Amino acid sequence: MIYLSEKYKYLIILVASVIVYSIIQLLIYFGILNDYYVQIIIFIGINIILAVSLNLVLGITGQFSLGHAGFMSVGGYLSAIISIKLGLPFPIALIIGGIGAAIIGLVIGFPILRLKGDYLGITTLGFGEIIRVIFVNIDYVGGARGLMAIPKKTTFTATYIATIITVLVIVNIIRSTHGRALKAVREDEIAAQSMGIDISKYKLTAFVIASFFAGIAGGLYAHFLMYINPQSFGFLKSIDIVMMVVIGGMGNLFGSIIAATGITTILELLRELQDYRMIIFPIILILTMLYKPSGLLGSRDLSISRLYNKITRIFMKGGKVKDEIANS
Repeated sequence: MIYLSEKYKYLIILVASVIVYSIIQLLIYFGILNDYYVQIIIFIGINIILAVSLNLVLGITGQFSLGHAGFMSVGGYLSAIISIKLGLPFPIALIIGGIGAAIIGLVIGFPILRLKGDYLGITTLGFGEIIRVIFVNIDYVGGARGLMAIPKKTTFTATYIATIITVLVIVNIIRSTHGRALKAVREDEIAAQSMGIDISKYKLTAFVIASFFAGIAGGLYAHFLMYINPQSFGFLKSIDIVMMVVIGGMGNLFGSIIAATGITTILELLRELQDYRMIIFPIILILTMLYKPSGLLGSRDLSISRLYNKITRIFMKGGKVKDEIANS
């Protein structure tokens, strides 16, 4: 088996990303993908950012969080206000929105990450709802009416770049020594602490990073729809993100990408059956937990080296078959 160096792995990822981007852009240019399909692709990218970032907390660190939509709302509102009131460039508004969400994550995470399991989940859910209710009662951001007249800055290119950056940053964190420390915290906090790992610091760091990227996703969402309201970031949105992580596989980033793509597409296909959404998705989740509790792709993430070796073996096998035919 051939093990590729990190340089070659990132080169392969870069080339694959450029190829995928070019194909989609060509399909858009020739009108094969109309505005409706581009909208779905943008929503897929936003949900991938949300699912991958939450997986850092839920799957890699093992902390049960149900308030991810709250941080998304902070980033959405903050970036929208900066664009409307200050007129700053879109990338700066996005980054400031992400930083604002990260600061809220730091403030919230510092006291609540001392809790574990269901208690942590309930508390994060409560804080997510508190953030939503605060926006409902602030007239400056439109209150319950929502915030309108947001400039439309989110494009397929912007979403694609943000998605690639998010995935690469999270992957780098997971593969670093910090990532191994996060996994140690997930497996056994007492053992990790006995080995000198500051579990509070690592849990808080993962929480803040995930909050930052949730804020980025919120900014992309706000600048695409040009209108946001607190109801868009309620309990159901957080549940959708958790489902993407669980169905894709806890700790499996590639699984989160596949699940986010699939669930976003299913939601769009079932738009006319919106009233039955809370029946259909729980059934999917129950079936997943019964027959595939580790998620559809399990805990084993995508490996560039394994994929490269499989493709190489296929081509080598094909070459051998051709040689045998030629020699016969």
